[in-house]
Amino acid sequence: MRVLGPSLSAGRLLRLRLPPWQPQPPGPRLSSGRPAAAGALERAMDELLHRAVPAMPAYELREKTPARAENQCADFVSFYGGLAETAERAELLSRLARGFGVDHSQVAEQSAGVLQLRQQPREAAVLLQAEDRLRYALVPRYRSLFHHISKMEGGVRFLVRLRADLLEAQALKLVEGPHVREMNGVLKNMLSEWFSSGFLNLERVTWHSPCEVLQRISEAEAVHPVKTWMDMKRRVGPYRRCYFFSHCSTPGEPLIVLHVALTNEISSSIQTIIVKECPPSETEERNKITTAIFYSLSLTQQGLQGVELGAFLIKRVVKELQEFPALDAFSSLSPIPGFTKWLLGLLKSKAKEHGRSGLLTDSESQEIAELTGGPALETLQTLLSSSEWAQSEQLVRALQAPLMRLCAWYLYGEKHRGYALNPVAHFHLQNGAVLWRINWLADISLKGVTGACGLMVNYRYFLEDTAANSTAYLGSKSIKASEQVLSLVAQFQKNSKL
Repeated sequence: MRVLGPSLSAGRLLRLRLPPWQPQPPGPRLSSGRPAAAGALERAMDELLHRAVPAMPAYELREKTPARAENQCADFVSFYGGLAETAERAELLSRLARGFGVDHSQVAEQSAGVLQLRQQPREAAVLLQAEDRLRYALVPRYRSLFHHISKMEGGVRFLVRLRADLLEAQALKLVEGPHVREMNGVLKNMLSEWFSSGFLNLERVTWHSPCEVLQRISEAEAVHPVKTWMDMKRRVGPYRRCYFFSHCSTPGEPLIVLHVALTNEISSSIQTIIVKECPPSETEERNKITTAIFYSLSLTQQGLQGVELGAFLIKRVVKELQEFPALDAFSSLSPIPGFTKWLLGLLKSKAKEHGRSGLLTDSESQEIAELTGGPALETLQTLLSSSEWAQSEQLVRALQAPLMRLCAWYLYGEKHRGYALNPVAHFHLQNGAVLWRINWLADISLKGVTGACGLMVNYRYFLEDTAANSTAYLGSKSIKASEQVLSLVAQFQKNSKL
């Protein structure tokens, strides 16, 4: 593991910025109001793509064809960098996906050849060569472009940013369809190879790390935003650890960041971790550290979404923390994104039904109605749409039992294709963790209350069981959970009609 060297003055932390990716001077733009300009840009795109992405050579010439000239790839990179608008980049990527993918006629021809050979007694070498021809036909043309760009200086970084643009364009519905999804999958698989664990360096961040690194990590923090430089100092100070992966080609540049709290128990509140004041001179009593809490995992490069980095990082950090003699418990303290949104949708649908909904007991419905002055399900929708309810001790007491029950079901019972619907739950469960404990008012920040009713969850890692738990979850879709969670699920099932 590499520990980053001395930093610049800590007082400059919040003023420094990593230099942004500077696009090239823009050329003509797509414009609904200027059809001539839009047509010129579209023609320029087509000409560029035909130069940079030539036809695949015949199978027999695949190893004899001269390598693509580097300036052709550089032209693509330069042209792409000159597209200042998201819609323009989306249009170029859409044209690349639609027009330079797999030659389906070749795939059909080679598939027919393989099927014919399987029906006739032939030597194995003949069949294997036919299968190789089919594999070659299945390679999209744009993959060759990506491959050659990756060999350029800064090429892999460019492709990571390109995929981030592609994902953004998909989210904005600027590009859609199977060709775009296929190209995204191809690029994701290529990045997974380039960013496999063997090419990654584990680096620890301290207050003496370069100021640019501290700034980048503070900006990338997606779970619990860093408020001040003193806040950042606490997160890398005594009883805290911060690690990140960097790529061997760009040492010191964070790709994914993990924050860890070193404690003597499994934490049930994020306030005790990120708000707790630690004297600057406090030294760690190593023999009293028994538990490692993973409380934040943030990806700094959106183009690496779906590339398996988080699981590798947790495993590497677990090994790194073996330096503490008494440390034997590993757990996350995780947010529950999407819980409030799911719950509001459920309340809305149940409010339209007549009779008992099953989400609340009769006594809970009566207490909430008395406190709010209206029907329980309807008023709950209004209450949970803001954070004000968390300021009322009476409402906090009244809502604890039903919200804990509903959250347990959301994490354990709500599924997508048989796996946990919640993305954070799915991540930890597929890594072999146990759905350990749901914590009431564990995050009382505005984001925590509005996003998940203040609830957080511990996913506990029993190192000797993670492999078996992961296999059970991925294979039979079985979730390993604690007695607390199973008890809450049973209470929900007893009352609910779901």
